[in-house]
Amino acid sequence: MRDYRKYKVWELGHQLTLAIYAMTKKFPKEETYGIPSQMRRSSYSIPANIAEGCGRESDAEFRRFLVISQGSASELEYFLILAKDLNFLKEQDFEKFDDEVNKVKRSLNNLINKI
Repeated sequence: MRDYRKYKVWELGHQLTLAIYAMTKKFPKEETYGIPSQMRRSSYSIPANIAEGCGRESDAEFRRFLVISQGSASELEYFLILAKDLNFLKEQDFEKFDDEVNKVKRSLNNLINKI
C-alpha cells in the first residue's frame, strides 16, 4: 500500500484546497451554497482521490483515481473562470489560482505517465 502523504502532488492538492477554502470565505453570502461549495468540493476531491487511489491494490486502480483527480482539477479550473467572470474573483487572484491548478494537473499527468 502506498502512502499518499509521500506524493508531492497530494501535498500540492492539499495546499490548493486550503487556499480555496480561505479564498471562498470572501464570496457573497448569497453564494454560500453555490459556487464556493462547488469549488471546495472539486478542490478537496483532488487530494482525496489521490489518497483513495493509494489505498488500492493495483497500479491500474491507482491510475484510475489519479485520472479522477485530474477531472476534479479541470472542474475547479472552470469554477475559477466562472468566479472571475462573475466578479467574485479579481484577475490577479484568478491567475494565481489558475497557475496552481495547472501545476497540480501537470504533476498528476507526470505521475500517471510514470505508472
